[in-house]
Amino acid sequence: MAKNRESAWVKWVVSRIVRATLWLVYKPDWKGAENVPEQRGAIIATNHLSVLDPLTVAHFLYIGARRWPTFTMKDSVMKIPVVRSVARATGQIPIKRGTTDAVKALEEAEKALTRDDSSVIFYPEGTCTRDPNLWPMTAKTGVARIALSTGVPVVPVAHWGEQQLLPYGQKKPRLLPPRKRVYFKAGPPVDLDHLRERPLTATVLQEATDAIMADITALQADIRGEEPPAEPFDMKKARKAERKAEREAAERAENGQDTGGGTPQGKNDAEA
Repeated sequence: MAKNRESAWVKWVVSRIVRATLWLVYKPDWKGAENVPEQRGAIIATNHLSVLDPLTVAHFLYIGARRWPTFTMKDSVMKIPVVRSVARATGQIPIKRGTTDAVKALEEAEKALTRDDSSVIFYPEGTCTRDPNLWPMTAKTGVARIALSTGVPVVPVAHWGEQQLLPYGQKKPRLLPPRKRVYFKAGPPVDLDHLRERPLTATVLQEATDAIMADITALQADIRGEEPPAEPFDMKKARKAERKAEREAAERAENGQDTGGGTPQGKNDAEA
């Protein structure tokens, strides 16, 4: 039996404040909301463009799809007193990355999906995209693990436009008129049926993750009218390449100093 995870009056107040604020700063363009199940648990897997997009994603889910949005949230957000109280009263799930509490949070998310019939929003990438052109990156396998272990459908959702309101890395939002257009498109549940009866090996989890991200990327490509990259941006590989380039640059600088790469000899002779 579904359990009520939220405070009705807090939901009422929060939803109206957020709705009124968002309608003032952006123009939503929503498609595919009918692909979000009206009832029962659903994993909403979406890309991450800006620290503001949890608000726009919640707006799409609550108004467009008529489902209450439940997020898995960074624990650091829960340290803000007012935010912590509101998040708890609205059924949000905090996650401490890299700790045993993260496992408990995933278990809480599974309960929300299977026991409480909640619609839980996940960012498979784990952070805002670092792709230079803002395409979805490679993702972690946690969402795939929950989907395959619970049997809950994964609804891919892509969005585009929040970077105009608050680009990643900036602190000051661009809220002045004209209102910015933000696009959303939800697709049918990701086809994972061929993986559901197989053991949850690393290969299976990666295959499911790739399928989820491929659907999200295809939806965003449709919104943008552009071709996505052949391979998604891999932040770990990019950082590794950056560190290698820095080491090589340091080695070249050191070798240059060792070979007397300072003042040209000809100049010293002329001045002598």
